[in-house]
Amino acid sequence: MTDDDFSGMGPLVARLGQIGQRLRNADRARPWVLDTAVVVLVVLLFCLPDLLHAVDAIGGDRDGDGPRRFRLAFTTLPVAAMLALQAGLVLPLLWRRRAPVVAFGAVTAVFVLQWSLGAALRADVALFVALYSLALHGRLRQLPWACAVTAGALGLVAARVSAAVSVWDALFFLLSTATAALALGLVIRIRRAQLAVLRDRAARLEVERDQRGRLAVAAERARVAREMHDIVGHNLSVIITLADAGAYATVSAPERGEEALHLIGDTGRQALSELRRVLGVLRETDGPRDEPELSPQPGLTDIDALCEGVRAAGLDVVYRVAGDVDTLDSGVQLTVYRIAQEALTNTLKHAGAGTRANLSIAVEGARLTITVQDFGPPSPAERPDTTNEEGHGLVGMRERAALYGGHVSTGPAGPGWTVRATLDLAPQGGGAR
Repeated sequence: MTDDDFSGMGPLVARLGQIGQRLRNADRARPWVLDTAVVVLVVLLFCLPDLLHAVDAIGGDRDGDGPRRFRLAFTTLPVAAMLALQAGLVLPLLWRRRAPVVAFGAVTAVFVLQWSLGAALRADVALFVALYSLALHGRLRQLPWACAVTAGALGLVAARVSAAVSVWDALFFLLSTATAALALGLVIRIRRAQLAVLRDRAARLEVERDQRGRLAVAAERARVAREMHDIVGHNLSVIITLADAGAYATVSAPERGEEALHLIGDTGRQALSELRRVLGVLRETDGPRDEPELSPQPGLTDIDALCEGVRAAGLDVVYRVAGDVDTLDSGVQLTVYRIAQEALTNTLKHAGAGTRANLSIAVEGARLTITVQDFGPPSPAERPDTTNEEGHGLVGMRERAALYGGHVSTGPAGPGWTVRATLDLAPQGGGAR
């Protein structure tokens, strides 16, 4: 999280969150600073008072602190021994996060040694700090034996103070304190694990969002590429055929050449209009005045005009429809139109003008079949676009059919060539756009 992530919270919570985040960042950069600060804090709060009392006792103040029965229950240590025990209790806390098991073991050993001597030190709080650190940073499978060792050490303390305090009262207080340290470490550990999981999930969701965005862009590019291929390929094939026919007719029948030029102009304008419609959705507009004029996607009602254009180019097309095609949705109609357009384009391109072709669209239940059969040359060598697996025409038809669980088959049939596409009209998750 950054400072901006706390901006939506209350002023106090946001301020505390920012301070906590900065402290965590500083701790990651210099972890030894926090460990040293913990040791210094324990020394000032717990070690220094014991040392001052020891110095006062040497100076003649024998009253000590607390009732007489408490002072009689404990052994008075020399200052040097006290310093050694305090160092053994506190210094291992310097590596309580890097090696929590070692730190806990060292503190526990000194703790047991100290109470075996009958001495009581405020620095014993280091045992609870070490237990907390083990619960927070150590391995969970190490906690059971650590709890058992702690319970044993605290039992030794309860036995030592039994002359002044009830064993059960002492055990209740000590074990409650140890449980609180253990629980605090586990709570913070669980909270950190939850935050780590949430951060990881957020990172993965962000990656998945970017991937979905890239896939959507790739799918849109593929769709636009298919549309442009179908539009440009079909209309250019018609224009080329009309131009060739017009060139031959100029000498023998000038009026036919003029008619071919008019048809070329009409076909070019139609192609330009369709390209503007397809590319118009890719433009970023600033206002209504700059928005392109879009026309509806072609459907089955436009196949008649498609056949007329192909007939004008010299291909004799017979178009038949069977079944209830009026109820087909726009996506299916666009797919049917583009498959028929591509198949007729290939027929015009490879069978040539003057060839007869049959186009039939039949709906039977949940299946729709598109068949384009011509009576031109059936040789595969003369059909490069439909026999080549890498041809954009065949790939485009198969991709469109696959959107509706269908397939496309091509091959020689009788005196010519046949393209047959089958679509599944049963409801499913995808559809053509």
